[in-house]
Formats: sequence, structure tokens, C-alpha cells
Amino acid sequence: MKALILHGSPNADGLTAACAKAAAAGAQSAGAETEIVALCELGVSSCGQCGNGWGKCAEEGWCVQDDDFAKIREKIGAADALVIVTPVYYGDLSEVMKNFLDRLRRCERGAEGSTMRGKIGLCVSAAGGSGGGTLICSQSLERYFAHMGAQVFDFVTITRRSREYKLPTIEAAAAAMIAERGRE
Repeated sequence: MKALILHGSPNADGLTAACAKAAAAGAQSAGAETEIVALCELGVSSCGQCGNGWGKCAEEGWCVQDDDFAKIREKIGAADALVIVTPVYYGDLSEVMKNFLDRLRRCERGAEGSTMRGKIGLCVSAAGGSGGGTLICSQSLERYFAHMGAQVFDFVTITRRSREYKLPTIEAAAAAMIAERGRE
């Protein structure tokens, strides 16, 4: 059993990174092999809207841009479960997470060999500043999952104020997701 944890914050010691580590600990406690991918440490460009706006991604299920996107998508395909952890910026996903998910959604749109169809995932929205925007961010993640035919196992919102009791919640949710996936 493999769980891939994607996080979209440049702060390796911040709330989002702590959430990713908690998810990894929970998945490992349920027997999963885990990998954390920090999107900010890789090169993932925004969508170029190739051709008429729907290039090879929509036609053939792959992106023509030469960056780390394809490598991450392969890791998603090899994983049994996915955890998305994004900081909340301006009431929505971080730019790097949004860029990645926008491109993934386009490649998954009707493509044969989908990496996301039927995938189960835990979605975490982490607000370190005011604490606002976590619900709208969670709604955005729900739309991405729906567009790609994936299933949301659960949503967890966390703020700097709720950190103490929500990190264990993230750990427990990741463990429960792996346990459920193992029973399927």
C-alpha cells in the first residue's frame, strides 16, 4: 500500500509541512509506504492552454510542457491513496497547488489511463494567518476531485489556532483512509 502526500507550501517548517508529516505518520501507522512531495521544491509551470486551449492534455491525456509535472503524475498513478495539503492563500489553494491541479485536471479529462479515476484522497486546507478561507479552499479541492473522478475520503481544515488538536486529527484520518483502502 502506497500513500503519496502532496503539499504546496514553500515553508518547510510551517503548518502545511506539519500537516503533511502528520498525514505521513498516520498512513505509515496503518501500514502504508509514504512519500511527501513538496511542490514548491519542484518545477511545475502553470497551464499554457496549448493549441485552441485544449491541447494534447484533453486529446491524449498528457501535457507537452517539459517540467516535473509528469514525474509527479506518475507517482500519483503508483499510489493507492493521495493526500493533498495546501496552505490557504487569499481564501483558496496556494498558487503552486492550483497550477499543478489545473494541469492534472486537464490531463485527466476523459483520458484513458487516468491516474485519478477511483483514487481516494484526503484533502487538508491549512490557514496559518487569519484562519479564514479553509472552507472555500476545501470546496475547490472537492471540485478538482470530482472533475477527475476521484473520491474524497475526508476534508480536514486546520488553522494556527487549532494546530494542537487538528494535527492528530489529520494523522487519524490518514490512518483511517489507508485502513479503508486496505479493506477494499
